[in-house]
Amino acid sequence: MTISPADYVRQTTQDRIMVFDGGYGTAIQAYKLSEEDYRGDLDLPMDQKGNNDLLSITKPDIIKAVHMAYLEAGADIIETNSFSATQISMADYGCEHLVRDLNIQSAKLAREAAEEAQAKDGVRRLVAGSIGPTNKTLSLSPDVNDPGFREIDFDYLKGVYREQCDALIEGGVDFLLIETIFDTLNAKCAAMAAKEAGDASGRDVPLMISMTITDMAGRNLSGHTVEGFWNAIRHVKPLTIGLNCSFGADLLRPFLTELSKNADTLIMAYPNAGLPNDLGEYDELPEQTAELISEWTQEGLVNIIGGCCGTTPGHIAAIANRVKGEPVRHIPTLATATRLSGLEPFNMQA
Repeated sequence: MTISPADYVRQTTQDRIMVFDGGYGTAIQAYKLSEEDYRGDLDLPMDQKGNNDLLSITKPDIIKAVHMAYLEAGADIIETNSFSATQISMADYGCEHLVRDLNIQSAKLAREAAEEAQAKDGVRRLVAGSIGPTNKTLSLSPDVNDPGFREIDFDYLKGVYREQCDALIEGGVDFLLIETIFDTLNAKCAAMAAKEAGDASGRDVPLMISMTITDMAGRNLSGHTVEGFWNAIRHVKPLTIGLNCSFGADLLRPFLTELSKNADTLIMAYPNAGLPNDLGEYDELPEQTAELISEWTQEGLVNIIGGCCGTTPGHIAAIANRVKGEPVRHIPTLATATRLSGLEPFNMQA
């Protein structure tokens, strides 16, 4: 009998570092698509250029090609092209009515690509449903003159996330990846929605959670350090916790080190290809990114590694090749992690 996706990841990461995929925006930009390419045959009221999630419907061949490129580069896990596929984010393009279809189609494309890659070489591939942060925050006011004001409330945002989670699960994802988290309360809201969606589906759909750091002090926008973030979210028992986007692998290293020693679960990290240049482009070459990430793996900081902004299939291939045979991270026990963090033990069932 085939073991569950979560157990497969747990077993595999005991023997080797697993590989995640790379940037989708970067890969899509390489196609130099026009607004008409994005729009396709859809009758939409607004300019659609830059609406990458819409391409799962209007240019599915391109999205599947990106998936296949990452799989052929060595990725064990790929994510869906659904980073902004929520009512909130799609409102920028007048595409709120397409949210469910976007997520289902994105999940199906990734699933098809994973199964085709697995059929070729017999190596199991998995799919994570990408859930981005939206441009709204529960923790901060957008009005400097009214600190108590909030554009949205918890229940509304949970409904937004729930719609996306339900559709991703229906489309066939193995995991739900809540990523690029800048607001810890948003993450808790998304995690609640994801848990409810998993329960409603009758399936076990584990969570993968990834924070992004917004300053060199190592905090997210809502003010949490990586240790504080972990302790705020650990009760949902994610399969993986980690960091993505933020900076390049060199600047992210001290914060990853802190998280790795405190988290009693798997660590998945996927940095940018360095920092962008004055034109907003990334100059770090695949070999450079792989070399910097090798410093992480040699210290046993990660279980799963990939790339974010600026990374390409070339970067993922270089990373996959470089981390072969590198030391695997051993998950600290809850007691060890608690002692290292200086916190008092607490009831994980709470």
